[in-house]
Amino acid sequence: MNNRRFARTAGWLALPCLVAAGLLAWYVTREPATPFAQEPAAATFEPARVSRGEYVARLSDCVACHSLPGKAPFAGGLEMATPLGAIHATNITPDKATGIGAYSLADFDRAVRQGVAPGGRRLYPAMPYPSYVKLSDDDVRALYAFFMQGVQPANQPNIPSDIPWPLNMRWPIALWNGLFAPTATYAAKADQDALWNRGAYIVQGPGHCGSCHTPRGLAFNEKALDESGAPYLAGALLDGWYAPSLRQDPNTGLGRWSEAQIVQFLKTGRNAHAVVYGSMTEAFNNSTQFMQDDDLAAIARYLKALPGDPQRDGTPWQYQAVTARRDVPGAHTYATRCASCHGLDGKGQPEWMPPLAGATSALAKESASAINITLNGSQRVVTAGVPDAYRMPAFREQLSDQQIAEVLSYMRGAWGNHGGAVDATAVGKLRGQTDPASSSPIILQMR
Repeated sequence: MNNRRFARTAGWLALPCLVAAGLLAWYVTREPATPFAQEPAAATFEPARVSRGEYVARLSDCVACHSLPGKAPFAGGLEMATPLGAIHATNITPDKATGIGAYSLADFDRAVRQGVAPGGRRLYPAMPYPSYVKLSDDDVRALYAFFMQGVQPANQPNIPSDIPWPLNMRWPIALWNGLFAPTATYAAKADQDALWNRGAYIVQGPGHCGSCHTPRGLAFNEKALDESGAPYLAGALLDGWYAPSLRQDPNTGLGRWSEAQIVQFLKTGRNAHAVVYGSMTEAFNNSTQFMQDDDLAAIARYLKALPGDPQRDGTPWQYQAVTARRDVPGAHTYATRCASCHGLDGKGQPEWMPPLAGATSALAKESASAINITLNGSQRVVTAGVPDAYRMPAFREQLSDQQIAEVLSYMRGAWGNHGGAVDATAVGKLRGQTDPASSSPIILQMR
């Protein structure tokens, strides 16, 4: 091809590329639509709306990411590791210089439900806007009223992300959103009753339970965002913990739990099957225990309606008595270090010391949770302002990687458990990546 012909051909080829680039630039920088675009700013808010917003903030567990011990509530700063690098939660107090005090309701809505800050800056989906998009207009109004009037301003500058160029360019997030983020608020299912629909709304929307409990794809997207997808709430490995299935899987999920036991767990942090630990401790301490009883009942109704997957979950667990032996690797360590709380029979002391016989951490193929809590112990469970007197201690200084691997392998193979053996290499890896659990958890007194 001669140069002139090549130039003419290249020019024609460049034209659609330029058009596509222009459309992409418009899409990335445009201000997304919001139902509040024409709504005038309010100088003050009704106390009932502010109070409602505080409750929605509890449902949404905003404190989990936007608060740090010893810092002002919602002033941000929490470091979150991502595959690209570290990002930090932002200041969402009504401080006009460093927080969101200058946000209009429309600005707030775009950030919360669409992940777009004023000026078109895209938020990383560590902010769970793919779930928050399902919030109702009334709940967004209430949430805005609470953050503008129910939270004290804190002049705390935001910490820049630690993601190197060019990975820190945010325009690709617009493409990610187009592929993976829904755009509509929750729509009630006509074939379900009001209790089920309320539970679905909380779990899918403000509760953003799928952020931890739904497995992610190659693009770090949740593989499903509601009950229409089989992977939804089917369990996922995240930040050194295995968030178990919330479906009706008898081994790795809630198949052996009644609705009343689900409510009890969310309200008190414990039931006959388990005690909150890991990331769920934070969710309990600042969110689920503050939920109204009818909302907890709605969550339980919805979760009990999600079918399990026998092919994924395996043969349902049945208790099997174990003859006391000291020659089995890990048995002696269990008897001397664990049995005083969890029992030689593995049945624990419900509802204070959880059973290990039939525990999800002993039945799941993923061993991260069992390793993590053995290495690092558990955070304080704080119910109604009173810290729990019983706390899983950290054994990272008392036991070697091999000893922890052996005792966990013993526990995951006793009493009918079939989670599988634990390798000392996996223990060593988590030892290097994690720290002991804090005995001073974040407990937010909002007002």
